[in-house]
Amino acid sequence: MVVLTDPRADVVVVGGGILGLATAHALIRRLPGISVVVLEKENTVAVHQTGRNSGVIHAGLYYPPGSLKAGLAVRGGERLVDFCADHGIAHDRCGKLVVATSDDQRPQLTALAERARANGVPVTELTPGAAAEHEPHVSCVAALHVPSTGRADFAAVARSLAGLVAAAGGEVRTGVQAGRATTTAEGWLIDTPNGPIRSRFLVGCAGLHADRVARRSGARPDARILPFRGEYLDVTGPSADLVRGLVYPVPDPRFPFLGVHLTRNLDGGVHAGPNAVLALAREGYNWSDISLRDMASTLVWPGTARLLRRYWRPGLDEMFRSLSRHRFMTAARLLVPGLDAADVRRAPAGVRAQAVDRGGTLLDDFHLLDGDRSLHVLNAPSPAATASLEIGTLVADRVVAGLAH
Repeated sequence: MVVLTDPRADVVVVGGGILGLATAHALIRRLPGISVVVLEKENTVAVHQTGRNSGVIHAGLYYPPGSLKAGLAVRGGERLVDFCADHGIAHDRCGKLVVATSDDQRPQLTALAERARANGVPVTELTPGAAAEHEPHVSCVAALHVPSTGRADFAAVARSLAGLVAAAGGEVRTGVQAGRATTTAEGWLIDTPNGPIRSRFLVGCAGLHADRVARRSGARPDARILPFRGEYLDVTGPSADLVRGLVYPVPDPRFPFLGVHLTRNLDGGVHAGPNAVLALAREGYNWSDISLRDMASTLVWPGTARLLRRYWRPGLDEMFRSLSRHRFMTAARLLVPGLDAADVRRAPAGVRAQAVDRGGTLLDDFHLLDGDRSLHVLNAPSPAATASLEIGTLVADRVVAGLAH
């Protein structure tokens, strides 16, 4: 680790995932010469949510019109594609199918098409025969084709942003965990293992630890991060040939996640997933990853019990799917019946940082917590990676306004 020669900065950003790096990059573009330091506790950037997701550039069809998610996803997807093209990062616009597998899902599919159009996302409603032209092995009674959905290497985007920040005079310090932050007359004094850093403004983009970073600075967030593990199966052999691109189910209105879907990656591999189970650690990528501190944080939060009461039935379904490959495959076969269980194996999992309020409601939209010379991105679930450049610009605009006062 390198100790700063001048431990002062205009802005310290806590978190070296795609959002923290996009924010730092946006700040430097907005105010050339500004001193920005990004602190990342891991030894490399993009270790957690940025580097452990499905790699999908979302079109913006799922989100309520007028929400931050809707606007930022649509604009962010366009900017992300341009950024990848400009910097030689693997990406494409492969499109996807959202399929209704039974007649009772038709109204939900129609409502989804209406929401997509309200958000400015082009979609085409398809008959089963037309859907088969895109995915010959899919099973459905109706489908939506979403041509603007794509794929990208988000970890490569984060690494490219880190390089741009450093080239412009900023600093990305890995292996440095931000500790307590206390206010001073000039701004903030932020503890690190290498000694304190003084900063005029503090930005938290800490993902799985966003609420903790906020509390260490004296903020009182009205929500707590609960970790939901998303598990995947790699689809190999003849079964992989049954999937051309991206195949999604109609979202289950009982549950706030998208459900098990099938994705052909940029490298040609295919995976099924994710499910969504409450993890036993904030970085709990396996059932064996257990943190007593994280479990206690989850259990004492009043919203947890209320959340479990509300979603206990779909929650049990997700847990059984996690423990049973047969159940996982049953969900995937609703989309492509020809998948063979002999052709799948466990793949690396991800963990989604989901903010839950005291009433047990999962915060659906992006949520920013403003403070005195500080701003924390408290909730940034999917499509945060898709919208990362737009989120970074939004945060940077607020920081610049804060620095001006």
